Amino acid sequence: MIEETSRALTEFTQKYCDEWDRVCGHPPASVELLGVPSPCVQQTGADELYWLPQPFTLAQNLEAVERAIEFRIQPSVAAWYSTQFAGDMTATFGGKACTLLQTWSEEDYLRVQENLIGHLVMKRRLKQSPTLFIATTDSELEVISVCNLTGEVILEQLGTEKRSLLAPDLEQFIAELQVELPAGRKG
Repeated sequence: MIEETSRALTEFTQKYCDEWDRVCGHPPASVELLGVPSPCVQQTGADELYWLPQPFTLAQNLEAVERAIEFRIQPSVAAWYSTQFAGDMTATFGGKACTLLQTWSEEDYLRVQENLIGHLVMKRRLKQSPTLFIATTDSELEVISVCNLTGEVILEQLGTEKRSLLAPDLEQFIAELQVELPAGRKG
């Protein structure tokens, strides 16, 4: 599952970068990441930076999260966050806009793990099954997550038991994603 997820994510990232180049004539751009160090940064302008994915240089696992919460994490989620360093990517799944969360740098990887731990602790306190977020949506109350028990990709409403199935696994979810450039960048 790790190799399949890594391959699917790498292929989607390449499509994302190719679409930016085709429509805008340059690699993906980010205003939000301007000034934040990363091996992904290709060029910095006055108002934005341009980035390309880079090889992940740390151990490709989420062992720190597993130790903190005392259970195994879905291998596909470890692959999601440790395949590459990259900027977050905008996409649609079944017509729903989302932002795929990625690891920007070694420092960011620590922050991602802390956020995953916090999310899992909250789920435990609410006596809900454990999930690991992988993308945000336009709603602050909904995230796209992987159910740690089944590996299914779900749309979940934070703080509630409300969830809907999006894909049977992360590889299928990635395969059904459509690149969606941010507003103002579309051709």
